[in-house]
Amino acid sequence: MQPDVLQKLEQRLGRVHARQRLGVEDDHETQVFGGGLNVFHLENWYSVHSVIRNTLKLTGLYWRGLRNAQRINVRQVSIPRQDLPPSFDGFTILQISDMHVDMNAASMQRLVELLPHITYDLCVLTGDYRGQTYGPYDAALDGLEQVRRCLTPPVYGVLGNHDTIRMVPRLEEMGIRMLLNESEAIVRGDERIFVAGIDDAHYYRVDNIEKAASSIPRNEFSILLSHTPEIYRQAAHADFRLLLSGHTHGGQVCLPGSVPLTLDSALPRHLGSGAWKYHNMDGYTSVGVGSSIVPVRFNCPPEISLHQLKILPSHGFSLVGPIANMPGVEHPR
Repeated sequence: MQPDVLQKLEQRLGRVHARQRLGVEDDHETQVFGGGLNVFHLENWYSVHSVIRNTLKLTGLYWRGLRNAQRINVRQVSIPRQDLPPSFDGFTILQISDMHVDMNAASMQRLVELLPHITYDLCVLTGDYRGQTYGPYDAALDGLEQVRRCLTPPVYGVLGNHDTIRMVPRLEEMGIRMLLNESEAIVRGDERIFVAGIDDAHYYRVDNIEKAASSIPRNEFSILLSHTPEIYRQAAHADFRLLLSGHTHGGQVCLPGSVPLTLDSALPRHLGSGAWKYHNMDGYTSVGVGSSIVPVRFNCPPEISLHQLKILPSHGFSLVGPIANMPGVEHPR
């Protein structure tokens, strides 16, 4: 790693956090190449990727799945809450998750075409910018920079299990405020809400919800960004009102009816995609824009999500569905 990157990370995160995260990454990479439990993780078992790809090609399904992966769905989600500050009634959040930029060129081009037609107040990126879980990341950042130019600020982000902390300086240089167990206030008039984000809780397990929430006053409306929804219990009991996450891809390869064959997360199936609720916290798990392992999707179209906060007598999600009047939006088949 270049010395200036380490210096920037220590200045940004503090010496302990920066070196801890880098050390954990190095330990995991050693396990990937040298054995241990992580070598059996499907994302790290790269010989299997070719087997899956070639099997799909032999069955004739690969090209169909490839086309499916490029049909990005735009979802509108209404989030009615009794505890929302009045100034934020109608506040809209664009969520983009799991881009895996460097293995989904056609999907990224489609995303770039869609973004100029979308209006929102805040954009959040919920992790997994890189295709692999280790190795080079410049190609992913180059592609992400093209996407970033199409986004209206402010833009906040968190890291996923495919992302290295080494990406943070350049991510922030391109105008993405990374939340690494941190929070920031969003102000409208004399009212505010808080947006917090945690570091990866799935693979590296360097999340710290307590630290992320430490500067949020009690009873303030707060939103937590996490790459994985696995921390839903901790988030709800930390008094977050909304959790936005991704990671699962909704299964990516599903049976008819969007029933996932498998979910790479330790959580109930109903939390694996879309809207859900736990105690007083609403949650949304994005199925993501990109694809992992093999760039195909079946019965699980990729998506970006528009979450609109609303003041209503009762709270809970209502899924409006794909936007019908947006130019060029393709709907799932």
